[in-house]
Amino acid sequence: MSSFTLTRRHALAGLALTGPLASTAWAAESEDARFNAFLDAAFEKRASLSPQTLTGLGRKEMYGRLDDYSVIGDRMEMVLVEDQLARMQAGFDQARLSPASRLSWRLFENQVLTQRGDYRWRNHGYIATSMGSPAGGIPVFLINQHRVDSVEDARAYVSRLVDVKRVMTEVSKDLEDRARGGVVAPDFTFEPVEADARKVITGAPFTDGPDTALWADLKKKVGALTAADDVKTALLDEGRAALTGPFKEGYEQFIATQAKIRPLSKGADGVWALPDGEAYYAWRLKVSTTTDMTADEVHQTGLDELTRIQAEMRTIMDEVGFKGSLQDFFKLLRTDPKFQYPNTPEGKAAYLKDATAFIDQVMAVAPKWFQRLPKAKLEVRAVEAWREATAGIAFYNRPSPDGSRPGIYYVNLSDMTQVLKPQIEGISYHEGAPGHHFQIALAMETEGLPKFRKFGGYGAYSEGWGLYSERLGREMGFYQDPYSNFGRLTTEAWRAVRLVVDTGLHHKKWTREQARQFFRDNTLLSERDIAKEVDRYICWPGQATSYKIGELKIMALRAKARKDLGEAFDIRAFHDAVLRDGALPLDVLEAQVEAWIAGAKG
Repeated sequence: MSSFTLTRRHALAGLALTGPLASTAWAAESEDARFNAFLDAAFEKRASLSPQTLTGLGRKEMYGRLDDYSVIGDRMEMVLVEDQLARMQAGFDQARLSPASRLSWRLFENQVLTQRGDYRWRNHGYIATSMGSPAGGIPVFLINQHRVDSVEDARAYVSRLVDVKRVMTEVSKDLEDRARGGVVAPDFTFEPVEADARKVITGAPFTDGPDTALWADLKKKVGALTAADDVKTALLDEGRAALTGPFKEGYEQFIATQAKIRPLSKGADGVWALPDGEAYYAWRLKVSTTTDMTADEVHQTGLDELTRIQAEMRTIMDEVGFKGSLQDFFKLLRTDPKFQYPNTPEGKAAYLKDATAFIDQVMAVAPKWFQRLPKAKLEVRAVEAWREATAGIAFYNRPSPDGSRPGIYYVNLSDMTQVLKPQIEGISYHEGAPGHHFQIALAMETEGLPKFRKFGGYGAYSEGWGLYSERLGREMGFYQDPYSNFGRLTTEAWRAVRLVVDTGLHHKKWTREQARQFFRDNTLLSERDIAKEVDRYICWPGQATSYKIGELKIMALRAKARKDLGEAFDIRAFHDAVLRDGALPLDVLEAQVEAWIAGAKG
């Protein structure tokens, strides 16, 4: 940033500006540059507390270390960000900053305030659930993000394997501390978490059988090195010793701790059953929606949306000549073989091929709908077999900033009898293009955004954009098959049901079975996916409400822009107005889009 400041100074001097205008312009430029330098330095300082974040950014500082998973580590980060906020407020005058920098100021303040609230409720979160745990997350991280370009990188990989014992010691202590405070994950989470952890240490080099995923990954990466055979052999010997020694000891400690605290689990209740559970859920809703909506308001919004969507579903049922109830049509789509893939490796390959084709057709027409397209590549991959039990139905992993890792749209293909063809198109637009890949990759690639905005996020914004993208696919000319269009509506209904079920579980004290039955009555989801969804909401309160609330806000802003601008409305410009500032809380997004509308009016 300092070199940028020098460049700007020389360029302005060359213009030979004089008088008050020149002085004011230079003051604004220099203050913005100084402010952005502060924000990027603050981001770097925070990132330096997380070796795994640095690796995710494509960098190799602290390459042989894993994160600090202890309460002390969280406290250190909280102290740091509070200090950064105080220094920002004391060191800069908002009045001297440009509108873009004032937006960054507001977002930085919001980020710290949110983190302050999250820290207050830190011990209410579940560390290990059927949504994932450090035991599953660390292998995913090493396999997908730790590049081995040199012998030193391989040694850093081995060092991280050794560091797993420290991590699991910290995680185990945290699990026990939370349990003493009355916070233990629901009972149904323990078996899948243990199963995933045991899969990591079952197979070579731990036991007889095929190579484990980590051992296969290390062998592949070391084997690809340009190095002498004896050096490679030594590296693999070190890796084997790390895995069968401290790595395995760490996993066994984690499994033992889980077994120790399991008897304290209270079943499958929502967070209303936790100490101060009502206040905790109110906070989770606020963070997830970035609004002040109450649980009752969110619940009713879900019911209203479900009524609208089901009316559109019945129109398609009439179009295809189906006679029967909505639930009868759901049953047809779940049971007719023409709507399923074979439960074979060939069926999984066919799914991946079809999902890729849906993304390819978006990219072919995207320039008509977007002013900018992401430079980062996008791949569709099946979730690795060893983590299928705790992985979601579908999700997106961001690319690395240096282009060494593409964006990845993951799909869980553990049981193809539970995968329905009519839903694949909409899910592909949401998780891939123009959904998460466009929103996240474009933010990372936007010049001039401070780093904390390039890599930060708000669930209501990003998931709202993902759901909006499903609907946008219809306008882009897709969903030509009425069954696929019905599938789109079923995924939208799924997100409306989330509003009802999440608030039902955590606010209205619904049982796990009540939540599942509401899903059966109102969605096309399979039994496997219904179970995964309900368990996810129990373990991750509030998050599921972000999708629909965010999509409704984007649709409302688009309707306002079209009404206010009339024939001057440009969908490409609207999408740029939504995406160009990176992820935003919904109230800030509204202000930014309204400013764009005012500017477009002239």
